[in-house]
Amino acid sequence: MSNVRSDKPFILAGRTFESRLLVGTGKYIDMEQTRLAIEASGAEIVTVAVRRTNLGQNPGEPNLLDVLPPDRYTILPNTAGCFDAIEAVRTCRLARELLDGKNLVKLEVLADQKTLFPNVIETLKAAEVLVKDGFDVMVYTSDDPIVARQLAEIGCIAIMPLAGLIGSGLGICNPYNLQIILEETKVPVLVDAGVGTASDATIAMELGCEAVLMNSAIAHAQQPIMMAEAMKHAVIAGRMAYLAGRMPKKLYASASSPLDGLIR
Repeated sequence: MSNVRSDKPFILAGRTFESRLLVGTGKYIDMEQTRLAIEASGAEIVTVAVRRTNLGQNPGEPNLLDVLPPDRYTILPNTAGCFDAIEAVRTCRLARELLDGKNLVKLEVLADQKTLFPNVIETLKAAEVLVKDGFDVMVYTSDDPIVARQLAEIGCIAIMPLAGLIGSGLGICNPYNLQIILEETKVPVLVDAGVGTASDATIAMELGCEAVLMNSAIAHAQQPIMMAEAMKHAVIAGRMAYLAGRMPKKLYASASSPLDGLIR
């Protein structure tokens, strides 16, 4: 029984969350579909691109907070669309002003428009500034275990390696790097980017990730609201399977029923 895992709470910035599914708010056809999909997902944390979404900085335009109220959801502002540390830090400071001084942010500094791969050098620079400035930084990064370790040492509260390129739906492309990050990182590890369908989310959770963040996999599904609910169950199932511990893989068959004592 020594290999049996007991669950532990999912804690970010001192707050405990029941849902281990975090969802984005972009790419839906309208605000109503956004609201319905996020409700179906059961997510408590929703991430918002500050540079692309009105959180009150554009008076007279539809405000996302009207359909996703902060008293019901934890709003996680992100720095999507930033390509250097200076831009990312400025965006986080704007978000803190718009959200009444809340310090929880998702940092992402991109390298180029084609791959949306993280620029790890600029990410490290931004993370250092933001942590010193009192932010609780969840950080999107590559699946490089060394970079993940450096970001944790800087003081980021969660490491969020990509499983595949943003919006690609390719699934978990390198589970082995993720396993190393999970073994070595002392803060929560969340898969961010690459999930395409429910089984991808389950695999991420079975590896031992604390949670999964996604947007395109739900918003680009043929039935986004149905997919949102599927993702909710996938994350729960993956976590339970991780805790239960899978059976060992074997090269040859092993009978489900013992052969000894058969009536002959």
